[in-house]
Amino acid sequence: MENEKIINEGDQAEIGKNSAITDPVMDEHINEADRTLSKKSNVRKTLLIIFRSLLIIICSILIIISLILFILYAVPVLKEISPRRKTEIVNNQELKKDALYKKQIGLVTKDIQRFSLKFNGYTSGQSYIVINTIENKFALYTNKKLIREGFCSSGSYTLLQTSGNKKWIFKTPKGKYWIRGKTTNPVWKRPDWSFVEEGSPIPSANDQSRYEYGVLGDYALALGDGYMIHGTIYKRFLGMPVTHGCVRLNDEDLKVIYNTLNIGSKVYIF
Repeated sequence: MENEKIINEGDQAEIGKNSAITDPVMDEHINEADRTLSKKSNVRKTLLIIFRSLLIIICSILIIISLILFILYAVPVLKEISPRRKTEIVNNQELKKDALYKKQIGLVTKDIQRFSLKFNGYTSGQSYIVINTIENKFALYTNKKLIREGFCSSGSYTLLQTSGNKKWIFKTPKGKYWIRGKTTNPVWKRPDWSFVEEGSPIPSANDQSRYEYGVLGDYALALGDGYMIHGTIYKRFLGMPVTHGCVRLNDEDLKVIYNTLNIGSKVYIF
């Protein structure tokens, strides 16, 4: 009996030792499982945060686009739909008898007559041409009717200056002008700036190097002060501000303008 008791006690001690040995291993497995679950939980939280951020950004972009579209399209439509107050014509006899009212009507009538005379003076029955240096376009009129329009080239507004004090600004003059002369097969007499521009010495006034043929087209119309309406060999630049002050045209337009305008015809440049 004592031996059995000893054996049992020995067995219990052995079991206690075995259990004491296996417990840390089990704890390690449990801790590893906890860490894995914790990592998965952190990944999910991170993904959730990223998803929320993306959702907020997308929603913000959609709201901004919706506001822009609303301002661009919906607001004008609403303005058109909204009722407007119509101007009512009042036939008030007492108002017509008022001295101040009569005075204002008289002034307005005089202004209308004055502007009508001015308009008729600018748009006479004679032929005239309008040069638009902003868009580099021309418009030719006869009997107040537009008969031809197209592209031209005007002054480049560039500055050329010598080592001294001499300088030139290449701009087309603006205002009201007249055709002062008409020439076929014009010859260009090169001014001083032409030689300065290419870096050549300036020759004497009548030196043969000053004369160039065939660079101004078939026709030229003089406006005074050396400015002309003429043709060009640089047709690819028509519609651009590239000249030294003259107005350049293509051959077809220039021929029509030359045959339509006479000496004394008006030229409006703006």
